Amino acid sequence: MAGTLGAGVSPGRIVAVLGPTNTGKTHYALERMLAHRTGVIGLPLRLLAREVYDKIVALRGPSVVALVTGEERIVPDRVQYWVATVEAMPTEIGADFVAVDEIQLCADPDRGHVFTDRLLNARGHHETLFMGADTMRSAIAALVPKAQFLKRERFSDLTYTGSKKISRMKPRSAIVGFSVDQVYAMAELIRRQRGGCAVVMGALSPRTRNAQVDLYQNGDVDFLVATDAIGMGLNLDVTHIAFSATSKFDGRRIRALAPNEMAQIAGRAGRYTTPGTFGVTGEAAPLPDEYVEAIQDSRFTPIKRLQWRNDKLRFGSAKHLIASLEAPPDPEDNRSEWLTRAREADDQVAFRTVSEEAEVAARLSTPKDVQLLWDVCRIPDFRGISQGEHAELLGRIYGFLHDDGRVPQGWFATQVGRIDRTDGNIDTLSKRLAYIRTWTYVAQRNGWIEDEGHWRGETRAVEDRLSDALHARLTEKFVDRRTSVLMRRLKQKESLVAEVNETGEVIVEGELIGKLEGFRFRPEKSTTPEEEKALRAASVAALAPEFHLRADRFYNAPDTEIDFTEQGGLMWGELAVGKLVKGADPMKPQVEAFVDDEAGADVAQKVQRRLQHFIDRKIAALFEPLLAMSRDETLTG
Repeated sequence: MAGTLGAGVSPGRIVAVLGPTNTGKTHYALERMLAHRTGVIGLPLRLLAREVYDKIVALRGPSVVALVTGEERIVPDRVQYWVATVEAMPTEIGADFVAVDEIQLCADPDRGHVFTDRLLNARGHHETLFMGADTMRSAIAALVPKAQFLKRERFSDLTYTGSKKISRMKPRSAIVGFSVDQVYAMAELIRRQRGGCAVVMGALSPRTRNAQVDLYQNGDVDFLVATDAIGMGLNLDVTHIAFSATSKFDGRRIRALAPNEMAQIAGRAGRYTTPGTFGVTGEAAPLPDEYVEAIQDSRFTPIKRLQWRNDKLRFGSAKHLIASLEAPPDPEDNRSEWLTRAREADDQVAFRTVSEEAEVAARLSTPKDVQLLWDVCRIPDFRGISQGEHAELLGRIYGFLHDDGRVPQGWFATQVGRIDRTDGNIDTLSKRLAYIRTWTYVAQRNGWIEDEGHWRGETRAVEDRLSDALHARLTEKFVDRRTSVLMRRLKQKESLVAEVNETGEVIVEGELIGKLEGFRFRPEKSTTPEEEKALRAASVAALAPEFHLRADRFYNAPDTEIDFTEQGGLMWGELAVGKLVKGADPMKPQVEAFVDDEAGADVAQKVQRRLQHFIDRKIAALFEPLLAMSRDETLTG
């Protein structure tokens, strides 16, 4: 359990900043880091690393800030501050300040061993911060006895509101699903019912994610659909979190979410002193009372066991490396009672599989060969293909590096070229983005390919093109641009410019939204009642002046412009504006005006009066002899 990130240095102050989601822990860490001359911060997701990198660049400029993830490496000549994913945190650089975010991930079955290693070993010369959930307090106190604790509290209440349909969800809500299928299904439902939404998933590239988030933050859409990636670091203007499911597939099995996992997500509702709410929607069952109380009060079962993997690896042979990876914590170390050996991780599985291939095994003759294969097997399976296909790719790359010292540029260019296409649907583009991540990762490894600077730029450019195309497809599919534009303008209380042309087409801010037929609005291309409701809501404020102008013109129109049909319909030119209905007397029929509720009572009454005047005069003219007879009191019989 030897040290890294400043090994051989007496560590300075060690502080654990613990508390619920959305309490400013990461912001505090950035303030502390920038108070030092040099610093390193490790974050759980590439998306968050990019977000934090952009913030520091805005404050200190790009010449002193580095970004290091599996797929990105921006390292200026005079780096002071390093922003990295936890796995990619640079070691042995002796930084003044070191921070690790979401330290409760020490208990994660897949990645926990990396976070545990940082907890045990990552130290800054002058200051070390671990940020995360309060469930880690006991573990940190036991494993890092010198740690001080700083508790962060929410500045606003978080309240459970039960189950609510999408159609009744308030704006600025985020709906959370735990699979791509769930997310897309909810997004499609929101597009139909509420005009559209932004989509945020951990698998999106930072560029796509940021573009989608901008849709939401700018007010183009009022709803966000996300995976549990929303629970880490994304500071959004969200007032309500709705769970569309309360279980997820964790890579091995489908299991129920624990209260602390739900709290990590629910805590994104509310900002600073603004209260937040959370609940369920769709087919998700209401949360048990004990879950609700735990989430609202931030009371969860403390973490008792941290995932651990030996970091003293032996590269004498493939068997030696596997044995060292499988070594349990040292029972003589009093910290071992808190540590449990991590299950076989993906890189370990890949190494075992690839090293057993005859062509690869024949090349494993020195410790250097074994270490090279281990480095290759740490290429993540971004593509999510079969274990066999991934192993085959790793074996191919290892063969190139072992025999030639480089991956051939021609072969690499072919792999990248196959992916550099922006046609296709959302699924196709998502797969290409996953594929390019593999080649971006390879290009980022020092010395793996000739002209690596060129290929780093090229793979990044391909990712950017695919990201822009995916953002466009997501927006096309899940955002009704017409409705969202109108909703945004209405929310900003802008004066909308509405035009009704000679054919009755209603155009608001350049968007054709429907047709005004008499005094009734017909939305354009409405396929569901919910979508029609959304268009009506978006257009009613803009249509109000037109309704009044049209009512005035109708009220002052001569009788020659009004007529009735054989079926009792009342027409203003070619427009149906009402119908005859039974009155108290056969000679005194009443009228029913065709006027939308949104036009208002004044318009409805004006149209009603004008139609009644027309009918009364028409009957008086056509049936004067009969009316005269009915008024003649001398006639009986």
